[in-house]
Amino acid sequence: MTIQFYVAEKLFDGENIRHNCTFTIENGKFQFAQQDENSTFLEGLVVPGFIDVQVNGGGGGFFNAEQTTECLDVIVKAHAKFGSTGLMPTLITDKIEVMQSAADATASAIANNQPGVLGIHFEGPHLSYPKKGTHSEQFIRPISEAEFAVYARNDLGIKMVTLAPETVPLSDIQRLLALNVKVCIGHSNADFDTTLAALNAGVDGFTHLFNAMSPFTSREPGVVGAALWDNHSWCGLIVDGHHVHAASAKLAIRAKAQGKMMLVTDAMPPVGTDMNEFDFFDGRKVIRTGDRLNSTTGELAGSVLDMASAVRNTVNTLDISLIESLKMASLYPAQYLGLKQKGRLLDGFDADFCVLNDELYVSKTFIAGIEV
Repeated sequence: MTIQFYVAEKLFDGENIRHNCTFTIENGKFQFAQQDENSTFLEGLVVPGFIDVQVNGGGGGFFNAEQTTECLDVIVKAHAKFGSTGLMPTLITDKIEVMQSAADATASAIANNQPGVLGIHFEGPHLSYPKKGTHSEQFIRPISEAEFAVYARNDLGIKMVTLAPETVPLSDIQRLLALNVKVCIGHSNADFDTTLAALNAGVDGFTHLFNAMSPFTSREPGVVGAALWDNHSWCGLIVDGHHVHAASAKLAIRAKAQGKMMLVTDAMPPVGTDMNEFDFFDGRKVIRTGDRLNSTTGELAGSVLDMASAVRNTVNTLDISLIESLKMASLYPAQYLGLKQKGRLLDGFDADFCVLNDELYVSKTFIAGIEV
């Protein structure tokens, strides 16, 4: 394969910003190099590609509505426009047949090295009724052997399950962990002690911190308190100005162990489109008002957030440094998912990157060294 030479005006390697930096791409891998006369100049800031662990849709595609590799391709391409180079396609609470179909599509994508698809995130169906949010109550249920058969598959890439620990026996959580499933707590009304017991069993993530979880109070720290107290788990944070108040987000970032807060989008089909509504569960629709999505029953229903916007919002509204904001979008989710060759731009790492202008908008995105 031909070696491609690039010169970055500025390059963030995952820790530091370098200037007038030459690198090569060969066989999808990144390598620093001496300048070559055939180098392509990249104006702006080259950064590691963003990694999003919670993506329901984009570009008009909705994983719950269509479980195909074609739908996954639509979603990946929509988010690539905004700098995302790795996604965990996310299936929200649904029938077992839909879960099986989503697993089949994911397995096909993984087998064919479909760009951008890292695995699958099942957000539900083992959730709390009081904290179900916009999830369909009719499909919320305990884990049966049918679900365990899906979670046991070894052809799905990275496997994530979001559940409510007060509704799932600790033995079932331990069984999931033994199947190499990353278990997250979300849509949960658990108390502090129940949440800690799940963390002690090996749970290591919290899905969209603050949203659809028992709050932090003086006498009962709840799921939010446990998430901020624990130094070993990661938290996803939706920084869209609707899901979490800026002061709450700032306080959480200050309280959480550094490196354990990651940006997520919880993105829905309208991302990258001018869609104003789409069909949802139980005859409902999701309606877009500006940059906010609500179900016709009132609840927030995911977001139209993209990762580049999440980075800009973190810098501009949360007053977090650009370097830390970029880490929250790339390095920290890579570390959470155990992706040792992503999240940084260093010799031998995957050539997944995007180019940002001075206003932090994306001009180019590359996955495995190929512009998408």
